[in-house]
Amino acid sequence: MTVLRPDGSEPPEPSPREPSPSAMARWNTPDRRRKALIALVAVWAVVITVVAFTRGGGQSSARTATPRPAPSGSRTPLTVPEIYQTLLPSVVLIQTTGHDAKKALESATGTGVIANADGSVMTADHVVDGAETIKLTYADGTSTTAQVTSRNAKLDIATLTPAKLPETLVPAVLGGGVRVGDTVVAIGNPLGLVDSTSSGVVSGLNRKLTRAEQDDISGLIQFDAAVNPGNSGGPLVNDRGQVVGIVVALANPTAAGTFIGIGFAVPIGAALGGDEDGGGRAPPL
Repeated sequence: MTVLRPDGSEPPEPSPREPSPSAMARWNTPDRRRKALIALVAVWAVVITVVAFTRGGGQSSARTATPRPAPSGSRTPLTVPEIYQTLLPSVVLIQTTGHDAKKALESATGTGVIANADGSVMTADHVVDGAETIKLTYADGTSTTAQVTSRNAKLDIATLTPAKLPETLVPAVLGGGVRVGDTVVAIGNPLGLVDSTSSGVVSGLNRKLTRAEQDDISGLIQFDAAVNPGNSGGPLVNDRGQVVGIVVALANPTAAGTFIGIGFAVPIGAALGGDEDGGGRAPPL
């Protein structure tokens, strides 16, 4: 803003003095110019270093950061390959040893799924029934022993506590209900073929499984995704990547014990201790 003043109110401010030619000559010497150039180069070097550190430092920190998995169900349907990749880090190979009724050493293979952030593994009870040693192998290849911490023989469900956890623990997402015709995926270790997957649909709900030496199991999910011995205890997964059941049996009218198109899973709600006749309904989480 311009300020107008009456004549004679204040004396005008003196004009700044121009440096004398002799003073300019004293400053404009080869030595002074060389020092100024060195200072300018030093400033540019600092600026370039700061920019390079700022751009590269963030990437280095991200590479060394400890992963913190926070699994959640997908909001949109996943493809079978996507379901497999999502669940694989949560699936474990179970190997057991023990002695049969004739005291002969025997071994068995099954599947489990990491069901909790504390590392608890859910599986079928018959996979670990009578086992003297239990070995878990995680998706990253590391192994550990485990102990049975809870059993529900009526539903053929057991929970294991591992002695050691993998470096990166990824619990599965548990929950969700299914309807007849829904897409499901089974992941497990059939016949010792580790990390195998198969897909199919829900064929029926509220099915009953008759067992020779134990009570019948009711409220089962019937599905046609291929499963064989070694799949027992593995997850049955819906198209949102949620574990909707634990595989416990397959049907075969012959003595072959191989898959003919009918598998059974305990609904996850019942496996977690909810309604034992859940029939595939969503669990009380």
